[in-house]
Amino acid sequence: MKKRAAGMARSIAAAVPAALFVALAGTALHRRTVLWAGVELPWGVAAALLLVASVQLWLAAWCRSVVPAAVAGVVSYAVVGILSSAGPAKQLIPGDAVGNVWVFGIGGVTLIMLVVISRLPVSRTRRARIAGAAAEVEPLSRR
Repeated sequence: MKKRAAGMARSIAAAVPAALFVALAGTALHRRTVLWAGVELPWGVAAALLLVASVQLWLAAWCRSVVPAAVAGVVSYAVVGILSSAGPAKQLIPGDAVGNVWVFGIGGVTLIMLVVISRLPVSRTRRARIAGAAAEVEPLSRR
């Protein structure tokens, strides 16, 4: 197997358990609230979505590719979708506002993180390669 293909398989193999952890931990966390001035504020859903974003950023930085972040987003969205579509007595994620923010927020956070990750510099060698390609296209003029 080629080195690049082995690295891609390794990154996808790391993304799946990370996505399962994010889906299960976020589902356990998304219902947490704090009582502040007589109003319950759901801080758990924000923390769960922050967990999704941070794991995707970590995977992309570790593998130097956007693919594991996308795989993690799709797998976590699928697992949370399965958990939310159980019968009424077995449903872990009810269809209220907080539950909907958690379920559909995963898709939104994943899209945002894919854009953010694709804009980040991957490595110094890539930056040097891009700078070298730009210099080949437009050589510096002598004065």
